[in-house]
Amino acid sequence: MLLWQQPPAGGVLLVTVSAGGRAIVDVDLDDLVIEQGGAAGEALDVHVADYPLAILLDGSPPAPGEYDTIRDAAARFVARIGDRAVAAGTLAGSSALFATFDDERGNVLAQIRAAPATPSGADPLDAIAGAVRAIQATESPFSAIVVISARAIDAESIGSAGSLAPIVESRIPVHVIARRESASAGPGNNVNNVNNVNDVKDVLREVATLTRGQYTTIYSPASYAIALDRLADRLATELMIQYLAPPDAPPGGEVRAGVKIPGARVTALGVSAVSR
Repeated sequence: MLLWQQPPAGGVLLVTVSAGGRAIVDVDLDDLVIEQGGAAGEALDVHVADYPLAILLDGSPPAPGEYDTIRDAAARFVARIGDRAVAAGTLAGSSALFATFDDERGNVLAQIRAAPATPSGADPLDAIAGAVRAIQATESPFSAIVVISARAIDAESIGSAGSLAPIVESRIPVHVIARRESASAGPGNNVNNVNNVNDVKDVLREVATLTRGQYTTIYSPASYAIALDRLADRLATELMIQYLAPPDAPPGGEVRAGVKIPGARVTALGVSAVSR
C-alpha cells in the first residue's frame, strides 16, 4: 500500500513493480485497491499515463556542436513518450516556449530541431516558472517538466530566487538531465543518477529535489540521448488511475493505493485534488 496526506482526490499516479523488479503496466481495475480516510474507494479507470509534459533545452552549451546533440536527443525523447501534449522551449526566460501544448506532435518536433541558440545569461528558474504557468493553464491533474542542462547554475548567478516558490508550490516534478564536468568520469560512468560533488551548488539539483523530480548527471554529450531514453522508459511505466472517493471520506484524509498482484509493490508518484 501507498500513503499520502492529501486533499480528497480523484486521481492517483503510480508505478507497479513485480517481485523481480520489472515494471507492470498490464493492470486491471479488479487489481486495484483504493482507500481514502479508511473507507474503500472505487477505481473507475486505469491507463498508461498521458499527462502533458514540457521540455526545456539549454540553448547555450559550452562545447561546439553540443546544442545539435541536445536538440537531436530532445526530439528523440519527444517521439518516444507516447500520445500526450508536449510543449517545448529553452532556458532563456519566462517567454521561452517555442512550441505549445496545442501544437501537433510533428510541429513540436520540427520546432525542437530548428530551435535557435539562446544567450547564456538567462534565468533558468524564470523559464521553468513559465513552463509551470503553461502547464497550469491546461488544468491537468498530473504533469512534468524535463530540463536538459549543459552547465551548472550557481545560485549567485541568478538575479532573484522569487521564481522558485511557484515552481515548488505547483507540485509539478522537474526532471533534470545535467551534463557536468568531472575529472573522475570514465568510460563506464557517463550516466549517473546519484549525487555528484561537482553539482553541490547547482540550482537545478535543488529544483529537482524540491519537486520530487529526477536529477541525472551525465559527463558526455553522447549521453544526452541515453539519459533521455531511460527517462522515456520510466515515464512509459507510469499508470494513471481515476477513482471515486468514498462519500463519507473526511476532507484531507489519507489516500492509500495498492494492487492485488502477488509479490508486486507500488511506488507513489502523486494524488490529484478535486473539489467535492
